[in-house]
Amino acid sequence: MASKITYAYIKKNPDIREYIQRADEELAALGYTEHSFAHVEKTASTAAMILTELGYPERQIELAKIAGFLHDIGNVINRADHAQSGAVMAFRLLDRLEMPVGEICSIISAIGNHDEATAQPINAISASLIIADKTDVRRSRVRNTDFLTFDIHDRVNYAVEESSLQFSRDKKAFVLTLKIDTTISSVLEYFEIFMERMLLCKRAAQFFHMQFKIYINGNIVL
Repeated sequence: MASKITYAYIKKNPDIREYIQRADEELAALGYTEHSFAHVEKTASTAAMILTELGYPERQIELAKIAGFLHDIGNVINRADHAQSGAVMAFRLLDRLEMPVGEICSIISAIGNHDEATAQPINAISASLIIADKTDVRRSRVRNTDFLTFDIHDRVNYAVEESSLQFSRDKKAFVLTLKIDTTISSVLEYFEIFMERMLLCKRAAQFFHMQFKIYINGNIVL
């Protein structure tokens, strides 16, 4: 059974947009970096880029975009276990829209497996979502405007002046390239808070039989 539910439709759905906005407001109250539309749209587009470059079917790419857009809605309930609660919320939303069960399964399993505490790259959609989500590191995600009160997460994200995820020329590796202002945050601090996420990206890359590499200020660090 073919589905009529598209990424464009999900992106415009007012209920879904409310969940995303409210989830981001709750994280803002807790002092977290931006998890709103800029983040979920970037996650969706990066996941789609990955599967497109690897030659996956068009519908699977569409499902990855939907998963990327929905992946953080569970934060509206609580940051703890937000991947699992988000998967349950996505199930209810997509089921009400009469999306085929097989497609729902692909999306909710990806959402339920994107948080580094419990995540596993169980299929192509989940692997692409993990890499897309965890490599979204950028200055514009920092909400705090008072540099003197920055915590380590603020410093590390704010220190990232440039960030890009690309394939190596031979398509045997994902390459995350970062330009970090080391007067704001050291490379060591980056790995202090992101090591678990980067190792998860490495496992996700291995799902595709690829490597995951990181270049910071021109030097390979992973």
